[in-house]
Amino acid sequence: MIRIELQIELNYQIDFQGADFVFNIHVAQTASQTVSGETLTLSQAVEPHIHADPLTGNRYMRLRAEPGPLTVSYQATVDLVHHWADPAQLAEVPVHRLPPEVMGYIYPSRYCQSDRLIRLATREFGSMWQGHSRVQAIRDWVLSHVAFTSNSSNSSTSAVDTVIERVGICRDFAHLMIALCRAINIPARFVTGTDYGADPILGPPDFHAYVEVYLGDRWYIFDPSGTAIPMGLVRLGTGRDAADVAFATIFGGVLSQAPFIRATAIDDPSRNMMLPQHCSEALSTDGIR
Repeated sequence: MIRIELQIELNYQIDFQGADFVFNIHVAQTASQTVSGETLTLSQAVEPHIHADPLTGNRYMRLRAEPGPLTVSYQATVDLVHHWADPAQLAEVPVHRLPPEVMGYIYPSRYCQSDRLIRLATREFGSMWQGHSRVQAIRDWVLSHVAFTSNSSNSSTSAVDTVIERVGICRDFAHLMIALCRAINIPARFVTGTDYGADPILGPPDFHAYVEVYLGDRWYIFDPSGTAIPMGLVRLGTGRDAADVAFATIFGGVLSQAPFIRATAIDDPSRNMMLPQHCSEALSTDGIR
């Protein structure tokens, strides 16, 4: 089991008209991810409204903030239980056998225009053996063809843009991998968490984008940017792309500061708790379908 102590702090300066926020910073509650304790602190005396999506487990917090500074602080203790699998045993699932709740992840979406990348995906991956190895090849292709470069993209950058520019941040790597998978009929989706294990040379800890691909009978985790340790993924949001699971969506005049994030794993073998590490097995925390 992996236990992670998560801390998130967000700071904003709101103009004279006030602003509305929708946050996706609460840890998702799934069968494989248990929240044993959490606290939320707001610097303003406002009433948050929290809604849990019954399908994904995403928890969205909506609030109306008054003019002036706003600090949002969230802490949680999270226990993760992973399913481990031999990658060689994981097959792709034909479209006609996909569960209904998975079907939505084979279609193009706002940032993952898979319909525009069919020719590229077919040329690069169409003749490969179908299964985990082909998905791994897509992940490796993205990693080798795109340079991780801070501040190289913006909120409108899509998978097609990343193919052209060949630079991006974690969400751009994720969007491109998802689009290429979908272009050859492999369901793939976008997952937000934190960049546990990232090299400090990349900057302070931050939110991070992962990819989950449906193989066999569950979703398996990939990190196409190669900057984090997938075993340390604490799931915040699951969606088609970043448009579904932004950590903060803001309506109004607001100045934002860089988020403060800390994810600390507990190493305690006596309680069967281990540190996240890179491994050769395929990993899943598929507590949702």
